[in-house]
Amino acid sequence: MKAVVLDTDDQFHLSEVPEPVPGPGEVAIRVAYAGVQYGDVLVRAAHFPLPRPFVPGFEAAGAIVAVGDGVDATRLGEPVVALVGGGAYAEVVTAPAMLAINAAAIGPREAAGFGWVTPTAYDLINTVARVRRADSVLIHAAAGGVGTLAGQFAAAAGAQRIVGVVGNPGQVEYARRFGYHEVLVRDEFPDALGEERFDVILDPIGGATRVANLQRLAPHGRIVVYGNIATFEPVTVSTNDLLMRGQSLLTYNSDLTSKSDPKRLADSATRAMALVADGSVGIDITAEYTLTEVETAIADLAGGVTHGKAIVRVG
Repeated sequence: MKAVVLDTDDQFHLSEVPEPVPGPGEVAIRVAYAGVQYGDVLVRAAHFPLPRPFVPGFEAAGAIVAVGDGVDATRLGEPVVALVGGGAYAEVVTAPAMLAINAAAIGPREAAGFGWVTPTAYDLINTVARVRRADSVLIHAAAGGVGTLAGQFAAAAGAQRIVGVVGNPGQVEYARRFGYHEVLVRDEFPDALGEERFDVILDPIGGATRVANLQRLAPHGRIVVYGNIATFEPVTVSTNDLLMRGQSLLTYNSDLTSKSDPKRLADSATRAMALVADGSVGIDITAEYTLTEVETAIADLAGGVTHGKAIVRVG
């Protein structure tokens, strides 16, 4: 089968590789589309210690064509979106059956856009930060895959004010479409907010932005850290200061959840899927690439070119 391989030369190659066979508790999926996500950027930059050659791609949409031991054979032919640890940029990928989420209510293209970003955004708003009615919410990377969805989930949860921060002026009007009452460019943050404080802040940025976020947290507020786009340098936080203000610093790691508690992640994905299926939340796919363009797709995401969600057409 054809697959994109990241080889020991740090280059992506479209290659012929053996077709994978599902093991116990797994399914094999013939891939129609794969989603592009920030994990691909981290793999390309060697932040993950993965052996080379490696087939990247962490989100696959298609139909189940084989099942391993312990998996109900009636799932054969089922349209799914699968959350995988790699291998999605290929004609066939194997996935844990529990993390192959039924996608019959949406098409395979939209299912690829669903990927990890939709359950991640759902969990950030509903499971971790527990956004409540009348909360004020600040969301960084508001024009990205998670950000465009998190704004919508926050609105659905009843947030009173939702402010987004984007990387450049060209993203401001785009982000406004996804539930935001106000959108700032990163250079304007935090000065343009005056003395405003927020009940919930979602921070995938890190570094100086994380420090500024902590200063913008309201009493009893919750900041959720789920990435380090700007820098991996650690930020020191005083738990004594948090305690005095009743504030909480929380983290979310969807990859870890997929390993430690896959049922929890699958449940969140299923709930998020229902909201996408009924039109409460929309997935905005703004770019489509082919397998030969995977390097470009990942570079565009890393460089801030991509708005919303990008996908790769495989089948």
